[in-house]
Amino acid sequence: MRVLITGATGLVGNELVSLLLNRGIQINYLTTSKSKIRKDDSYTGFYWNPEKGVIDEDCINGVDVIIHLAGAPIAKRWTDSYKKEILNSRIVTTNMLYNLLKSKENNVHQFISASAIGIYPDSMDEVYSEDNTVVDDSFVGKVVEKWEEVVDKIKELEIRVAKIRIGLVLSSKGGMLAELAKPVSYGVGSAFGSGKQIQSWIHIEDLVEIFFYVLNNEMEGVFNAVAPYPVSQNDLVKCVAKVLKKPYFMPNVPKFVMKMMLGDMSMLMFTSQNVSAKKIIATGYQFKFLSLEKAIANELVK
Repeated sequence: MRVLITGATGLVGNELVSLLLNRGIQINYLTTSKSKIRKDDSYTGFYWNPEKGVIDEDCINGVDVIIHLAGAPIAKRWTDSYKKEILNSRIVTTNMLYNLLKSKENNVHQFISASAIGIYPDSMDEVYSEDNTVVDDSFVGKVVEKWEEVVDKIKELEIRVAKIRIGLVLSSKGGMLAELAKPVSYGVGSAFGSGKQIQSWIHIEDLVEIFFYVLNNEMEGVFNAVAPYPVSQNDLVKCVAKVLKKPYFMPNVPKFVMKMMLGDMSMLMFTSQNVSAKKIIATGYQFKFLSLEKAIANELVK
């Protein structure tokens, strides 16, 4: 099998590439940097420049499945121009792949796209399954909605489409866990706002295993990529402190302080989303990391 991956050098992409190569799957990858193009039989790079609409059409030669991870990071200060970049980086790249698949003869039969649980409304009470039809009325919610709409166009080409809605990824190599661990390691860790907001998390190993599981079983549809036992943010930070053997006594950070520091992006710290993992479990997937403490320890205690 040969898979084309976008976003192969990102946090999730790096781990997924390693997993697929270890399991004997050959990889084509798209990169915006010509210096990062390799031409190994099992790992072959191709150039694209989404801003200019440039893509090496040979990238889909011999490809059976596309895994689409590319997109500008959400966890960065949201200026008006960066908001456009966040949206366009997802819409434009997906449209480029759609147009390539439509115009060039290929053997692609499955398209797996990253998505995000940010599509679900902020709520302390609701438990969200993939059947939820109400979209969060926020910048992130609207981005994910438009992103998934473009991904769904791929179905017109008689290609199976799967969308993986990713929760809070626990990894020492980046993302929120790495940021939370910094103040905690100095003994000044604290939760945000009330600390009661629900965090639906997933260990990086389970996340890439879910992508492989969906690939290997030729699945289609929407799947939440979250562990079965979400926690409050207060419990999340407290668990990081416990794993790092640091005190946890600082008062919670008020909302207005984070707004001053991070602007609109601060809403990510205060959103509550209790997201269900029942659908992926019902298909037979078995999580490696069910315990938050074990997941955090696996990443932070080396």
